[in-house]
Amino acid sequence: MAGRGELVVQSRMGFSDPARMAEGLRAVRDAGAETVGTITLDSFTRTGDRHRAREELLRGTPLNGFPLLAHGAATTRELIAEFDQSVFPVQLRHGSARPYEIFREMLAAGIAATEGGPVSYCLPYSREPLAAAVAEWSRSCELLAAYDGPGGPAHLETFGGCMLGQLCPPSLLIALNILEGLFFLQHGVRDISLSYAQQTNHRQDIEAITALRRLAGERLGGASWHVTVYTFMGLYPVSREGALALLGESARLAALTGCERLIVKTVAEAFRIPTVKENVQALEWAAMTARRTTPGDGDTRDNGDDAYQEAGALIDAVLEQSSSVGAALVRAFRRGLLDVPYCLHPDNANQARTVIDSAGRLRWAATGDMPIAARPPDGTTRVSAADLLDMLAYNRRRFDSPDHLHEKGRHHDDDGASAAAQRPDRTGPSR
Repeated sequence: MAGRGELVVQSRMGFSDPARMAEGLRAVRDAGAETVGTITLDSFTRTGDRHRAREELLRGTPLNGFPLLAHGAATTRELIAEFDQSVFPVQLRHGSARPYEIFREMLAAGIAATEGGPVSYCLPYSREPLAAAVAEWSRSCELLAAYDGPGGPAHLETFGGCMLGQLCPPSLLIALNILEGLFFLQHGVRDISLSYAQQTNHRQDIEAITALRRLAGERLGGASWHVTVYTFMGLYPVSREGALALLGESARLAALTGCERLIVKTVAEAFRIPTVKENVQALEWAAMTARRTTPGDGDTRDNGDDAYQEAGALIDAVLEQSSSVGAALVRAFRRGLLDVPYCLHPDNANQARTVIDSAGRLRWAATGDMPIAARPPDGTTRVSAADLLDMLAYNRRRFDSPDHLHEKGRHHDDDGASAAAQRPDRTGPSR
């Protein structure tokens, strides 16, 4: 999916009507940016309720995504027939802990790129037992690995760098990326991408991606991989200027760290599902910002040693549990060796806690039984409900603040580095 020397930008677009879905893909393809297309599934399909999706489709009810199983492979194949996936790949995004039927229909339709993982699409989005998700993902990966049709080999992106979208310190996100990548490899999928969701401190994010790349180079031998950055997935700024500034910071993050792909958010993020036009504007704005960023600019001297060491300790502790990565993941969560902060899934210990320090860095307040140390900035290990709500709104406050908005047109030099909020132009290559 890597572009021709340029950051690839991607939206998360999904419509239930095939004609409207094709219109959205067409607009993304023709945007002034290097793009890939997305078909995002509806919530009924991703939770396995294909009959409800079909019923609502027959009633003419607009769904919050594309009901792949209700439409079927033939309709989907017809939908994507006009797009040359050698230059404009289409990725299916689904959010399912049990994706086997989705993958089977997707491949039959001629789409060979998707995402998720046995942990990253189970703990945040379902109540399925982790062991059941691991078993389902095992055979789902083997299905992808056996694919030899158009657009092959199949590509799989781990969602491990986006657990709950926010408030996970980088070491856990890095570890889950590598572990899900190893799981994919063990089940035959060798064309993969790793993910990292923008958090609350620009420099910490740079360090995290540096560490992720280092560990991927060491641990994922035999895989073809690239790194995808996600624009911040939590409470979004409500001002247009703040929203564009946060998006711009994620584009610079991707460019500075040499990442190949960025998944964007729009100015409508705080209020509603964005329009096709708003998605295209976000794609073009991010691409323009990335073009104006030179890799190596800014403070990228830190090699991410702390995140690298912590993530490595987590990975090693998990892999000691079993020669099967899937079984190792199940045992690790059962023993609390992996623990996602604030995640309420029954198979998660939920003893780990995080805080945001005065510089905006995510720090461990408590690590439960994980083999890493907590270093809370003020020695406090308790996080109240009020503290949690305050942390969830951190980036919204930061980017909507008058002080931040007054910096329009300038780059910051501190830990909150962000770009000016300007209207996107259309100076990029059109296709």
